Amino acid sequence: MKISTKICTSKVFNFNSYYTSSHNKYKNFFFILLFLILLISVLFIFSLSWSSYDESKKFEKVKLVNIYNLPEVIIKSGTPTKPRNVHCTHWNCFNIYKCGHSAFDRISVYVYPLKKYVDEDGVPATELMSKEYYQLLEAVINSKYYTANPNKACILIPSIDTLNQGRLRSNLTSKALNSLPHWNGGENHLIFNLISGSSPDFAPVVELDIGNALLAGAGFDTYSFREGFDIPLPLYSPVAHLGKVDHIQRNRTWLITSSQININPHFLNELQKLSYQHRNQIQILDACAGIGNYTQRCDVSSESEHAYPQLLQESTFCMVFRGERMAQFALLEALAANCIPIFVIDGAVLPFKNVIDWKHSAIFVMEDYLGTVIDVVSTISSKRVRELQSSVKFIYDKYFSSIEKIVITSLDVVQDRIYPQWRKVYDQTNLVRREDNSNPLFFPITAPKSHGFTAVILTYDRIESLFTLIERLSKVPSLMKVLVVWNNQKKSPPPLSEFPAILKPIRLIRTKENKLSNRFLPFKEIETEAVLHIDDDIVMLTSDEVEFAYEVWREFPDRIVGFPSRMHKWDNITSTWKYESEWTNEISMVLTGAAFLHKYWSYLYTKGMPSNLKDWVDDHMNCEDIAMNFLVANATNKPPIKVTPRKKFKCPECINNEMLSADLGHMVERTQCINRFTKAFGRMPLKSVEFRADPVLFKDPFPEKLKRFNDIGSL
Repeated sequence: MKISTKICTSKVFNFNSYYTSSHNKYKNFFFILLFLILLISVLFIFSLSWSSYDESKKFEKVKLVNIYNLPEVIIKSGTPTKPRNVHCTHWNCFNIYKCGHSAFDRISVYVYPLKKYVDEDGVPATELMSKEYYQLLEAVINSKYYTANPNKACILIPSIDTLNQGRLRSNLTSKALNSLPHWNGGENHLIFNLISGSSPDFAPVVELDIGNALLAGAGFDTYSFREGFDIPLPLYSPVAHLGKVDHIQRNRTWLITSSQININPHFLNELQKLSYQHRNQIQILDACAGIGNYTQRCDVSSESEHAYPQLLQESTFCMVFRGERMAQFALLEALAANCIPIFVIDGAVLPFKNVIDWKHSAIFVMEDYLGTVIDVVSTISSKRVRELQSSVKFIYDKYFSSIEKIVITSLDVVQDRIYPQWRKVYDQTNLVRREDNSNPLFFPITAPKSHGFTAVILTYDRIESLFTLIERLSKVPSLMKVLVVWNNQKKSPPPLSEFPAILKPIRLIRTKENKLSNRFLPFKEIETEAVLHIDDDIVMLTSDEVEFAYEVWREFPDRIVGFPSRMHKWDNITSTWKYESEWTNEISMVLTGAAFLHKYWSYLYTKGMPSNLKDWVDDHMNCEDIAMNFLVANATNKPPIKVTPRKKFKCPECINNEMLSADLGHMVERTQCINRFTKAFGRMPLKSVEFRADPVLFKDPFPEKLKRFNDIGSL
């Protein structure tokens, strides 16, 4: 029997072939996609290039050529104008949204094309453009800020010369400005003016209807200047360079020179009195009769002629008075000659005041106290004179030596307002005297938190407030020990068993004599680096305030860190330093009645302070805190640090006659202390500062559980 079999074979799937086919498809798709991306990129770049090319053709760079033959623009008589808005600030008159077109976080500045603006009768609004305004526009156009596209400009500058009000017709010029195509009420426009006002009033600002425009002007007073909006300029002197010195001259013939023309008769009379009293120290010059040459001056007494401003090179100090206008040529002429200016101008806004720290480049004397000027400058040490001269040369070379530098500095001011994150720091804009600010304590920058602090309480007889203070200090987390210094030899202290029961050790030390300096003795019981020196009547501080002050001290262990602050000021009338206890914007001392110090300073006070100063402090029962501030500042060249806003530190439970500071003579003696210590140290080491340390979140409306320091007093 034959059996036939049929074998069925199934078709086997070829995975390799399928994979190859799919791979080729995806590969082709990838190359097509890549090609499309490249094509789109090329087209995009080409479109940008074409747009840029088209824009460059549309907006051409302004050319400063042929100012004698400019196209005329006729100003209609009915052109509306908007007067200067005296209430403008950076926040309500400046459109910051126009300033985001640059890819470099930089403002862009547009200059209008040069045109001649005339009225319907052909009368020009201004005279021919001055050399100074031509240089001004040239500096802007050649600067990094310039743009030819007004639509992308942050600042717009008219090509109408407004530097000198005497060379323009105010009404017609105002209409010319208001007719500019991008004027928009003056928004983001910058007007430059050096000579404002006219006889007899001589207004401190140019009398033009500029609406909301910014004004960069010379001669502002504190009433006309719009803080944070306007830009104060110097009055540029075209002859200042004639007296410029390249090197600082140490020895000069005259102490003071007054060379301004036609100064106020009252000022001249005061100067002549001084010249008679201080012969060969003060030189008074005025215009030479019948010559009419600004570069010549004649001595008021001898009538001898001198080349000006070269003669300023022979004087250490130069007077700068208020004339018919606030701004005077004499300022730049003095700076160029490296002559330290003495400002006798009450209420003036100084050039680039937010950039230049004029305290390091000039002397200030109130107009009513001109008679004290010799006494004021005679007390300035030769070292301080050299510092002033160095700073004068620095600011003149950097900011005032040319129209270009004045203009670029003005634009830099606007740049810093728009992009404050890129603003230059103080050391970049001023000549900083390099001092040895090294830490004299030779330990790490930040003290370790675990060590805590020792509270040293100086007390005499106030048992109740002493116990209250100890109880409050015991709640401060970083407190390690309490050291009570009993300064009363006539009465025994209460036994330790009667002291408040706290978890931290209390040590009681009885002194042999009642001296304020006892608080700074380097007691062996002090085992921590941080020491809180505190009076027994300072019972108002909270534990949060004390703990926060300790945290601040850890960051600045070489400084005095504390609560009550004071200030020293120079008195031009008495030519002495004055102790100031009023609340001001500056501090230069933190009183040791409630302050953290490193224990090293107690050792230095005891072993290194001149014995005659310590004896004076102990004899008068006053000024040990001022002496400690002098000691620390002299060693570190650094200011103290005030913490928290609390200002009132009077003991509510204490009787006035128990408080040393209740004596009226106390304040007088403290002024005497400052002058005595200054003489003993050979200089004024105290440094003023305009800040204090506060906890970051203590005033923010956050839940208390998110804040570390909640109980911070306000006063």
